[in-house]
Amino acid sequence: MGHVLCRHFHEAGHEVTVLSRHARQEPWRVVEWDGRTRGKWVESLDGADVCINLAGRSVNCRYTEGNREEIYRSRVDSTRVLGEAIASVAHAPRVWLNASTATIYRHALDREMDEATGELGGDEPGAPSKWNFSIHVAKDWEAAFFAAATPRTRKVAMRSAIIMSPDRGSPFALLLRLARFGLGGRNGSGRQFVSWVHEADFARAVEWLIAHEEVEGVVNIAAPHPLRNAEFMRELRQARGQPVGLPAPAWAIEAAAVFLRTESELVLKSRRVVPGRLLAAGFTFQFSVWAEAARDLVARWRRAAEKR
Repeated sequence: MGHVLCRHFHEAGHEVTVLSRHARQEPWRVVEWDGRTRGKWVESLDGADVCINLAGRSVNCRYTEGNREEIYRSRVDSTRVLGEAIASVAHAPRVWLNASTATIYRHALDREMDEATGELGGDEPGAPSKWNFSIHVAKDWEAAFFAAATPRTRKVAMRSAIIMSPDRGSPFALLLRLARFGLGGRNGSGRQFVSWVHEADFARAVEWLIAHEEVEGVVNIAAPHPLRNAEFMRELRQARGQPVGLPAPAWAIEAAAVFLRTESELVLKSRRVVPGRLLAAGFTFQFSVWAEAARDLVARWRRAAEKR
């Protein structure tokens, strides 16, 4: 998510400063921070137009006690300390966009989840109790964000779906790899819904939220047409030109998750999230249906592969 936005705003001519736990060479300025305590990095916020917080340890791991702690603290602590920093500077950012997640909604096969009528998850029927951890994190993450006392700064919590980018290591690249090796069939029953958003639309939505000063609170960032996993994988295979995709039953996914050191929730939970507020306000998606997005992403992945 961070590189998608950095590229977008840097290429548009904006001055980009990244707060990172690891110093590295980038086309934009990188300032070190620990994500927990205030330091010299606070100066970067004084006079900044926008603060976008995407900090958080990857959830693509086994939910061991140590990993759970890192996932939770990296999100809640970074949000808390940013609130303190924004409140302390003389010239606070006009808007603070904080990452959240579409996973906050319940496992939904029956209906769509928008910001107004969507039901938050937690101990819902048909969902394993171990999925409650992700929902607990999301709720506390948003609570820390909205509790921050920043009266000079508008706040938006971005409940984002899976952001699809052809970059190496991205969710799309991993899914495409499965399809390339004939393993791109349905996951589990295939009935669960997949909510997604093309990286171009994610960046455009962020830019739109910055520009529209009347928008605050919770906003879903997801393409308007979530689809069932079986259809999602079929259209990915078609975009790749891969006719065969072996299905993976739920028990096999559970076993593979242990081997791959990840969690089955990432593919088995039904996320049927729609961008109610964006659509109502007139935002238009460049890629509103998965088939079109998949073709574009595959084409871009191929062009990048040819250059490597």
